[in-house]
Amino acid sequence: MKKLVVKVDLHDDRDRSKAMRVVSGFGGIGSLAMESKDNKLTVSGDFDPVKVVNKLRKSWHTEIVNVGAAKEDDGKKDEGKKEEGKKDDQVANLVKAYEAYYPMPVTYYCLPPEETPRCVIC
Repeated sequence: MKKLVVKVDLHDDRDRSKAMRVVSGFGGIGSLAMESKDNKLTVSGDFDPVKVVNKLRKSWHTEIVNVGAAKEDDGKKDEGKKEEGKKDDQVANLVKAYEAYYPMPVTYYCLPPEETPRCVIC
């Protein structure tokens, strides 16, 4: 079970429902929740977070807040500090994997060719 928290720039209820419809179309989604105050979308289940984020980024500006395993509340607060460091590592690894899988596009600029001086033989 994985848990993904994503901040999505949504302007109105129509965008909000469309984003939830897009994410719910993926297989393995267990639960889906939207905090309308912060525009945070929480997805949990057995799914590929890279595919979900990529699909959301096609339509809206999306920022990954947290990626990790879904928590089971056992009342263990001591492990919270250790897991906090692990979560940062997991997010960093996910970002590296995303950048490797979807590299930034390379922009090429075309410059006009330089004119060569015309030689005239008399």
